[in-house]
Amino acid sequence: MAMILTQQDEVIRVNQPNYNDQNPVMKLLQLVESTHFAASLECYNTESLQYLFPFDKLVLYAPNQQDPARDQLDFRGQDNKTDFQKQNIQNFITTDTTLVRGLVTAGNWTGPFLRLSYRGGPDSKLSQAANHQLGDRIKLYLNVQGRATAEPISVIYNQATDCYDAELWGYEGGYEDLLHDLDDKGKAALQSGQLQIRPDLIQGHPSDFKRETVDSQNMFNVASQSDIHPLIPLHIEAAWSDVSGKYWDSQFGANYHYEFNMRLRGWNNYLAVGSSSNPHGGVGSLEYRNLFSNYGQYMGTRELARQLDAWNFDANGRKVDGKRSESFMAVDYMDLHILRPNCSIGIHRHRDNQEAFFLIEGCAYMVTGDWLKHDDRERCLEVRMMQAGDIVLLKNGEMHSLINTTDENIKLLMFGGYD
Repeated sequence: MAMILTQQDEVIRVNQPNYNDQNPVMKLLQLVESTHFAASLECYNTESLQYLFPFDKLVLYAPNQQDPARDQLDFRGQDNKTDFQKQNIQNFITTDTTLVRGLVTAGNWTGPFLRLSYRGGPDSKLSQAANHQLGDRIKLYLNVQGRATAEPISVIYNQATDCYDAELWGYEGGYEDLLHDLDDKGKAALQSGQLQIRPDLIQGHPSDFKRETVDSQNMFNVASQSDIHPLIPLHIEAAWSDVSGKYWDSQFGANYHYEFNMRLRGWNNYLAVGSSSNPHGGVGSLEYRNLFSNYGQYMGTRELARQLDAWNFDANGRKVDGKRSESFMAVDYMDLHILRPNCSIGIHRHRDNQEAFFLIEGCAYMVTGDWLKHDDRERCLEVRMMQAGDIVLLKNGEMHSLINTTDENIKLLMFGGYD
């Protein structure tokens, strides 16, 4: 992880933020709700949808005016643990690309899809590079989990979204079969090229992860190449060009690297599942799910470990020069929350601590994202649905938010350490 915010980022001084005015949570929800899909919405498994909104600028609040270190704008010196204002996000500015993945159904087939969109209009990087002469289509170089395109993908302009859109389905049948099973919207998208059949790039079967077929297996070893794996992050490399291939938005040849990597576990996402008779010397049997673990066959994953830099406090509240690690997750607090209808926990980050969100009742949008720049991926806000029984593990420095868009209360258990 880089030690500083990017050059575009900003820290602003404000005496008392007005969180009800232009809150970034509402901006993020608008991005989710404005997403268009190639087929009608009922074709998509809404619980499976995951959104990536890359951003190239982040605006954070400075410490509270009552904080003795209120003029400390360098996060490495913001050591006051009781001033939460400096953790809160005031705004983010998205890049030209957005991504969505999930499950889609056509006829008797259900499988994975990946949607990539590139912003139309004259202010995109590619449009500026091409002197605003892009036309009705552009090209996309794509590598999904190590599977690269032999030739760039043709991506057409979609007037409804003002974007260049490509929705790639892992459909294994023929063009005519899919055309027959699609609704009118999907048919039009397939015929225009907005929807494309690409099982060479998009792979995976929901049946691979059925409870009945994976008893006692380490799920990291089950269908590890699947693009809808419940544990393994999906890494995507992308670059965009005009039709001629003369002008590129490719991050100066390094390409863009994105990851769907939210650590969400629960009834459907787990390390292992099985049954145990006479559990711990009791009677009867129980069904179990391992969610996060640092022991036994999972010792090598160290999912509960934490990497620390020189500015981080360790579990004992000390700073030590240089990089180091802790192999455990320490817990300093456990809280219960009830989020009322249309309530959200704002987008914020913790510089030092790990935290877990466990949803007890209801459903909500969970948001995670990198605050600092990682070497192997772009900074993104990732959004997906969280169901009762799901738990999300947040690493130190990871932005997060929980949004209740329903008309019911939701119940949440939070626990973590250091902040």
